[in-house]
Amino acid sequence: MLFGYDTGVISGAILFIQKQMHLGTWEQGWIVSAVLLGAILGSLFIGPSSDKYGRRKLLLLSSVIFFVGALGSGFSQGFWSLLCFRIVLGLAVGASSSMVPTYLAELSPADKRGMVSSMFQLMVMTGILVAYITNWSFENMYTGWRWMLGFAAIPAAIMFFGALYLPESPRYLVKIGREDDARAVLMNMNRNDKDVVDKDMTQIEQQVHMKNGGLKELFGPMVRPALIAAIGLAVFQQVMGCNTVLYYAPTIFTDVGFGVNAALLAHIGIGTFNVIVTAFALSIMDKVDRKKMLIYGGLGMGISLFVMSAGMKFSGGSKAAAVICVVAMTIYIAFFSGTWGPVMWVMFGEMFPLNIRGLGNSFGSVVNWTANLIVSLTFPTLLDFFGTGSLFIGYGVLCFFGIWFVHAKVFETRGKSLEDIEQTLRDRAGSKN
Repeated sequence: MLFGYDTGVISGAILFIQKQMHLGTWEQGWIVSAVLLGAILGSLFIGPSSDKYGRRKLLLLSSVIFFVGALGSGFSQGFWSLLCFRIVLGLAVGASSSMVPTYLAELSPADKRGMVSSMFQLMVMTGILVAYITNWSFENMYTGWRWMLGFAAIPAAIMFFGALYLPESPRYLVKIGREDDARAVLMNMNRNDKDVVDKDMTQIEQQVHMKNGGLKELFGPMVRPALIAAIGLAVFQQVMGCNTVLYYAPTIFTDVGFGVNAALLAHIGIGTFNVIVTAFALSIMDKVDRKKMLIYGGLGMGISLFVMSAGMKFSGGSKAAAVICVVAMTIYIAFFSGTWGPVMWVMFGEMFPLNIRGLGNSFGSVVNWTANLIVSLTFPTLLDFFGTGSLFIGYGVLCFFGIWFVHAKVFETRGKSLEDIEQTLRDRAGSKN
């Protein structure tokens, strides 16, 4: 939820920060994107440590970093201090994004893993909705942006105390020799089904005693199909333009004729709809193939972007065109929230072998945040140069390239245990040798 809140809150806060701090387009881009730079560093250096220290300890560390970054952002006195504290905040965002999908996947039974892992995206979207409501609530306060950014310190503190009571990943527990504790966690997760737990423990013990892998294993032939799929999913999720829409939606709304208050209210409506769509996606995640969800999601996003682009190009102050833009944007983000948003994170937690799962998930997160940073930094400049209509046509075209990539390079993981997925990678590598 904190991940989503800190992602979404800047979209409203930047409208007021840029006026009070007299920021140019490039400086605005850096304030928005500073969290992304921190997220790259967090994914790169903190995330992989979960293989060594466990998922739960790193979640506790992330909550402390969240707290410091949120409070510091709210009290910032200028561009540079705000930039630095948002980078600190990004460290926690990156660490959590590289750990939580893995943690949820390792706690979940195979037949419910998609639904449980998708709760990560549901909480992200809920956090974004809370951010939109906070933005609107403080819109009339001169220092409202400080409250918008600082408010995240409260859920960060709650997260810390809540994480104290979370179970550790059973696969990590087996890895450090605590088999009895691992069995207890699995019994709780599988409703005391001893047969299922015995099977899971056998599979985990077969895989877990392999030596921790490093970059050599990550880039080796066995993991290559998973690595290619992860890199492609990470890049296409961003170049399809969704997070730029989330960050800059109020700005886009004002460009097509909405006032600031109306733009923020429209944002809340979109956020509410997205939470509903994401909740629906949870219910079908283990019933529909991951690849199908990605393909149909990309199709819906691409068409919605073309419609939104047409509405922006020919608006001319027309209320009808403005409504078309809002509806198209809502449908676009809904397709993202129900498909590419959750499915990518679910698959990150599933695709990699246990001995490099933390490293692989972190690598995918680094690529995702790097693509996010590049897209977000270039968006304001491209927006000034091309205009919203033309820019979103380009994003729409990239949606169709994403569909091709999923069809050609992504392998299906639905309904398979993590150990079965790992064995499939080993069998593929063996057959090629």
